[in-house]
Amino acid sequence: MRIKVLRQKKADLLIEAGQLAAKLDAGNITPEELARLNRITSATAATATSAEIPSELAQVNAEIAREEVLMDERRSMESVSNLSADTPAERGARLPAEPKKEPEKFGSFGEQMMAIARAGVPGGSIDRRLVMTQSAGPTGVNESVGSEGGFLVQTDFQDQLLDDLYVGGDILQLINPGKITLGANSNGIRLNGVDETSRANGSRAGGIQAFWTAEAGQKQASQPKFRQISMELDKLTGLCYATDESLQDAAILEPWLKEAFNIEFTFKLEDAIVNGTGAGMPLGVLNSGALVTVAKEANQGNGTLLSMNLLKMWARLPMRSRKNAVWLINPDVEPFLGQLSMPVFNVDNTQVVAGLPAFVRYEPPTDGTYAKLQGRPVIPTEYNNTFGSLGDIILFDPTAYLAIDKGQMQQASSIHVRFIFDETAFRFVYRFNGQPKWRTARTPFKGANSQSPFVTLQAR
Repeated sequence: MRIKVLRQKKADLLIEAGQLAAKLDAGNITPEELARLNRITSATAATATSAEIPSELAQVNAEIAREEVLMDERRSMESVSNLSADTPAERGARLPAEPKKEPEKFGSFGEQMMAIARAGVPGGSIDRRLVMTQSAGPTGVNESVGSEGGFLVQTDFQDQLLDDLYVGGDILQLINPGKITLGANSNGIRLNGVDETSRANGSRAGGIQAFWTAEAGQKQASQPKFRQISMELDKLTGLCYATDESLQDAAILEPWLKEAFNIEFTFKLEDAIVNGTGAGMPLGVLNSGALVTVAKEANQGNGTLLSMNLLKMWARLPMRSRKNAVWLINPDVEPFLGQLSMPVFNVDNTQVVAGLPAFVRYEPPTDGTYAKLQGRPVIPTEYNNTFGSLGDIILFDPTAYLAIDKGQMQQASSIHVRFIFDETAFRFVYRFNGQPKWRTARTPFKGANSQSPFVTLQAR
């Protein structure tokens, strides 16, 4: 379309003008380049008697505005099949408005699952609500196995399933507020992120720098550096079986299916956020290039945990992550947290005199939720490695983890998989992906130790 060509032309002019303006600010612009900048941005007079010639930007803006007017006029005519017919407003003034018909819906999740199972039987009937429900329309029937019909879970049941999934998962509920749901025609996402690996001058925001400048002094230019974050949706599938007897009672079927779905999907999603390889599944923090591994103390014994381990982990967490971070631990770590103390030595630093409570603040749970370490929640998980191994303790900022999903769930059924057992197989499909927003750890403005929103402790 011509409008796209014009908008691209404007974008190219802005880029070119920005580059020339940077040269002007730096004082190294040539006369030809200055003339070019003026042609793009400033109106000039052709002759002493003629009118001003508008800048190239002004010309392209005028062409875009003209094209947009024409597009609006064309759109207004496209839907008019009979120019003399009443407009919708005119018809509405003559006739009472027809009540909007809401699509028929299932009364419960179990009721819809029973309808899907009936639709999967060879020669079985398809409940019209599977077709008419707004977001539960058919997603196509497998041509090789005619009894395997695929349908989207009805919107309100789908929302409830996903809500239960994210509320029930300790890690999922932490990343849920920042999760991006993709549109109907999207299978992935591409975002421009700042390529920052250091907080040193000239490196922040990938190269942006501010300077103290004297009065009338020349300003100095700087330029950011960007990187592209790209993710495609991966597919998580679950398969469970329901007996013919349970399919006869929606009230029994519903809680059973929900429990089976939520327990397994929660486990697989959270495990991927921690341990995922990034190959056909999300990239977990333990396999991230941004992971910081704190070395154990010199002469530290095997199977031990010291206060200094945790203090050094905390010191490697960026300041902006400290208000959001959580400690993910293997449950075997918990008994050691309450015993933390700091040794006190003689003046010659040779003999331990006594042990004082650690500077590391460990607060046992008092409100029925989580214990706290350094004021941040301590969450025991199944996904951390066993005590003493790399990954038994992870300091994790969930706001630094990027997650995407499709925002919908597909369900299909088959009577063939467990036919001789009188069971129907239900398959759930949820499309999701995630990865750390940081590509690497960052060098601080002052200090030698890199920092990251993802910190763990060396194996001991």
